[in-house]
This record gives sequence, structure tokens and C-alpha cells, in this order.
Amino acid sequence: MNVIVNSEIPEGHPRWNIDEEKWRDLAIHTLQAEGVHAGELNLIFVDSQNIQELNETYLGKSEPTDVLAFPIDSLNISTTSTPLLLGDVVICPEKAMENAKSQSKTLDEEIALLVLHGVLHILGYDHAEPNEKAVMKKREKQLLSELYLP
Repeated sequence: MNVIVNSEIPEGHPRWNIDEEKWRDLAIHTLQAEGVHAGELNLIFVDSQNIQELNETYLGKSEPTDVLAFPIDSLNISTTSTPLLLGDVVICPEKAMENAKSQSKTLDEEIALLVLHGVLHILGYDHAEPNEKAVMKKREKQLLSELYLP
């Protein structure tokens, strides 16, 4: 399992304290908990301008958001030696901080939720329909309690 963590927050921008190892480990443990033991995932931290551009380009929404997930390979693909490219999870710490403040949580608690949320999207979970939302929320809560240690 390979999770690559990268910060694309530009120079001169207020830096967020991103514990790359912590979030890489959480992503790996989430994938393993979901039965995925091989593949590559990118976990990318960006500023609000970059996530707004991605949100507008890919979802037609011209506002920043907290997390976006871009699945690449279907998990049903059976490969021999070619690594499975799972996709990209893009997180905006600025939006995470806004969410955390409004919900009386820490930034780390919110980023943990966003990592889990993004990885679950990569694995096919969705929340467009009420029943899908209920399943995804339940799994997020379960994984948070099992995998995230503040």
C-alpha cells in the first residue's frame, strides 16, 4: 500500500501544521479496514483558491469545499503486476478549520474525518441519496472510533 501525502499550499500562504505521517497512516488503515491491501493513493493538501478551482472545474460549484475525491481505477479491476491507482483525495485545511470552529472540534479531528470521508469516496461510498448518506456516515463514525487517536 502506498499513500503519498503532498502539500500544494503556496509559499507565503499561512502554513497549516500538516502531520503528513499521521494522515498517511490514517488513510492506509482506512483502506486496509475496507479490505484494500494494495494500490496507490494521493492525499493532497491545498489552499482554498486551488480547491475552489477544482470544485468548479469538476463539479461546477464555484466555491471552496473541504474535501474532493477523484477515483482513478475501479476496485473491480484484477491486475497482475500493475499497481492499482486508487485516486486522489484533496483536502483544504482552511475549510477544515472553518468546519472545526463551527462544530467545536479541533482541526485534527476535522482533518481525520475528511481523510476518512475522501478515502471512502475513492472506494465507492457516496452520500447523494439519504440511504447512501446513512451508510457512509455510519462507516465514518465507526472508522473514526477505531482508527483515529487524537
